[in-house]
Amino acid sequence: MPMIDVTIPEGALKPEAEARLVKELGDILIGHEGFDPANKVAQSVTVVFVHRPDAVYVAGAPSPTPRYRIVPTVPEGQYTEASRAALVKDVTAAVVRAAGGSFEDVAPQVWVFPTEIPDGQWGSRGVIRPLSDIQAFIAGEHEREVGAARLARRRRIKALELLAGALDAAGRGVD
Repeated sequence: MPMIDVTIPEGALKPEAEARLVKELGDILIGHEGFDPANKVAQSVTVVFVHRPDAVYVAGAPSPTPRYRIVPTVPEGQYTEASRAALVKDVTAAVVRAAGGSFEDVAPQVWVFPTEIPDGQWGSRGVIRPLSDIQAFIAGEHEREVGAARLARRRRIKALELLAGALDAAGRGVD
């Protein structure tokens, strides 16, 4: 059940390029969640919100070039470090294609912030949806355990990162 917030300044893209970009962003996110982008259930719950700022400023002055901000949001456990990095790369490339410029010119104007919502905080249809329920809904009941395994893997990684940080701080004598 991915959600994507896309900030595109008015007139930055031709309408047909923007429509292709919005579709491509949904497909990219579905793929990086581990689902087939052609999965009709995954498509039906992939929502893209397009935001149009009145103005974008850089260093206090109006930006002379369009700036794009993409915030893909998924339930906790859907990303790995590798999938997060690949997602940023693929989303940036999609915006470059839509803008019609070179990677070197457009990529510096693109920010991508992959975001995970903690398990137990993703609400849909009036109830909380844990990752295992979402996995079963999109891929079938036989895939429920995949969601549970993804969440367990993500939490294990986060715990190890926290422990490494605490040990590092303790080793430096930081209070």
